[in-house]
Amino acid sequence: MSEQAAESPSTYEDALDVARSIQPALNKLMLIFQRTTEGSSLTTSQVSIMNQLRLRGPSRVSTIAQAELIRMPTASNALYQLERHGFVERHRDDKDRRGVLVALTQLGESELNIVSRQRAAALAEILQWMEPKDLQEARQMSSLIAKLADVYRPTMN
Repeated sequence: MSEQAAESPSTYEDALDVARSIQPALNKLMLIFQRTTEGSSLTTSQVSIMNQLRLRGPSRVSTIAQAELIRMPTASNALYQLERHGFVERHRDDKDRRGVLVALTQLGESELNIVSRQRAAALAEILQWMEPKDLQEARQMSSLIAKLADVYRPTMN
């Protein structure tokens, strides 16, 4: 895997070097996020799915699976669990009656708001200990972090 992919603008070696330097902090932040939402019945994956529904609106299971980089059965199972808790609901697609759309419910929106506030507060607790210039640098990096979250889209088989 040391060769540069035809579509990627950077080399694998450079990317691996950066990944090794980011990974420990990223692991720690992920753990903090998971721990701050321990009072919620939602898993990190379920929160991600609910965020997709908030951003995109009602969606087909296949669209959710593709956006979340998971397989259809995994998406269906996660949505079933969310539906059991009343966080999402399914309804027929008005444009194609054969299709089913999944939408966030008011309860789901409320729970997602709670989890999002908890995670933002946990991150703010960490960020407040940074020097003002470092905090400003973190603010400037936020768009790069968002791009990092969106740039990689492997082919799902």
